Amino acid sequence: MAEIRYDEDNIRTLEWKEHIRMRPGMYIGKLGDGSSFEDGIYILLKEVIDNSIDEYVMGNGKQIDISIIDGTVRIRDYGRGIPLGKVVDCVSKINTGGKYDSKAFKKSVGLNGVGTKAVNALSSHFKVAAFREGQAKTAEFSKGDLLHESKIVKSDETNGTLIEFTPDDSIFKHFKFRHEYIENQIWNYAYLNAGLKINFNGKTYVSKNGLLDLLERKTDPETLRYAIIHLVGEDIEVVMTHGQQYGEEYYSFVNGQNTTAGGTHLQAYREAIVKTLRDFYNKNFDTRDVQASIIGAISLKVEEPVFESQTKTKLGSQNMAPEGTSIRSFVMDFIKTQLDNYLRKNKEVADAILRKIQQSERERKEISEIKKLANQRAKKAAVHNKKLRDCRAHLNESGKKFSEEARLESTIFITEGDSASGSLTKARNVETQAVFSLRGKPLNCYGMTKKVVYQNEELNLLQHALDIEDGIENLRYNRVVISTDADVDGMHIRLLLLTFFLQFFPDLVKQGHLYILDTPLFRVRDKQKTFYCYNEKEKQEAIKKLRGKPEITRFKGLGEISPNEFEDFIGKDIKLDPVILQDKTNIEDILNYYMGKNTPERQEFIIENLKVELDELAQEIEELEELVEETVG
Repeated sequence: MAEIRYDEDNIRTLEWKEHIRMRPGMYIGKLGDGSSFEDGIYILLKEVIDNSIDEYVMGNGKQIDISIIDGTVRIRDYGRGIPLGKVVDCVSKINTGGKYDSKAFKKSVGLNGVGTKAVNALSSHFKVAAFREGQAKTAEFSKGDLLHESKIVKSDETNGTLIEFTPDDSIFKHFKFRHEYIENQIWNYAYLNAGLKINFNGKTYVSKNGLLDLLERKTDPETLRYAIIHLVGEDIEVVMTHGQQYGEEYYSFVNGQNTTAGGTHLQAYREAIVKTLRDFYNKNFDTRDVQASIIGAISLKVEEPVFESQTKTKLGSQNMAPEGTSIRSFVMDFIKTQLDNYLRKNKEVADAILRKIQQSERERKEISEIKKLANQRAKKAAVHNKKLRDCRAHLNESGKKFSEEARLESTIFITEGDSASGSLTKARNVETQAVFSLRGKPLNCYGMTKKVVYQNEELNLLQHALDIEDGIENLRYNRVVISTDADVDGMHIRLLLLTFFLQFFPDLVKQGHLYILDTPLFRVRDKQKTFYCYNEKEKQEAIKKLRGKPEITRFKGLGEISPNEFEDFIGKDIKLDPVILQDKTNIEDILNYYMGKNTPERQEFIIENLKVELDELAQEIEELEELVEETVG
């Protein structure tokens, strides 16, 4: 074996933009194509908006204008504007910014002087313009390289900053901004900054009541057990209620940052609710019974917060300030005092909470024995049947626990049948992708209680594989992908799985973990080229590109796609359709429409879609006849 050289020639010093482009994950987390709300293009958007929000928090500018057209983002705020002499430095020199000066920015979310530099380095087009006191300066970049820098000139523009960027499609391949994710992101900014007006592509977002507006938008009043409790103090705001869903649902924020992975503040919030309710009712309730079906949110303001990654999704700080009280005691004391006072003044709410806790206690005890037996069966079945083919990322050297980084990169494909699961298993990346194989169609669990999950072996094994029986806090895979055939049976299985998740684990859907795998319907090829087409339009375009007579294959099932081909469809160019629930979506209404008794509305929907299918089928027959005629001729 040849000796590997290691000398002075191996030592490299990278420029700031080279390091960001070489290791983008260090700065923006995962890349992705925009199908997940955690994908990098939304982090780029957030990094720029955060700066505008910080201006508003410091009392400068009451409006932010945002537009996204053809993949290009434009953000204009009306704050103080970047000091004109430092415009280029602030977007192109690491560890340069105003937020190192606590007098200029207090309780800011952007602290590391990296955000806009990462946006600049990872954009094929980046423009910054600053307007201050009748003067302006602009600069334009591409992939971090300065293309043009203007002199300071006179301007009639209102004070503030304009940033425009287009993500580099060589890094964010096939990226697409999804309106639903951006709207949710903008609403969060509005809730946390009452009075701020945000305009996005012609629509205005503004909130008057902070987190109360958030929970009212996220919930259906008819499903709530009691009116939303809203408590506000200095540097803290919380809301809570109990719904009818299984599991818990939380939204947490620090200095305006949506901490989707929680952290010390959320942990303290959950503990504080349990302790306060135990003390108020003078009963030692089981934690699970108190927390079951809670919907809540907490917003905290902290000086110099410490996050566990550059993307700031999890708070790691223990203290409110460098020498302040602990976050845990601050949150506990606030909720203990304020929630206790609220319940004493609102007896109807206090009685409703007690009834909900007692109901959860009865339900938990009712299924505890069934659950114990089901888990024993699940462990045996998982060993013998090998329904789950896990990925290596979940095991560390000791083989016991997986890291948060590994979980974020992990995906599980849920499929049906030996041929489909076989193709997926052979084609997958064994480091990060797992496969769970269903045996036939799962049970239609619409309208059933959670007891059925433990009594039905298939659903219990799936729940056990995902590790979500006590909620999605321990979810083993970041992306849960339904992978079924594109035929009637496949669609039925997809619908049954969607019913299962929406009925018993709606927070898995609401938090953006559930996807549908998009696989090609056609393979169009000649001796020189091969095209994989996902719809009829793409098929027609592919036929036109081929010179010879095309060979057209319609994939009826996943099992017909060879493992070699499958590698392309579940690799870096994977196409996933996220399952997105709009705010205030009534899950019961959705399930009743699709899975309940037949109705005239549903019959009309089926008939209209059947017409479309028949029209497409007729077109395919006509094309096939023409192809046969050409061949015979």
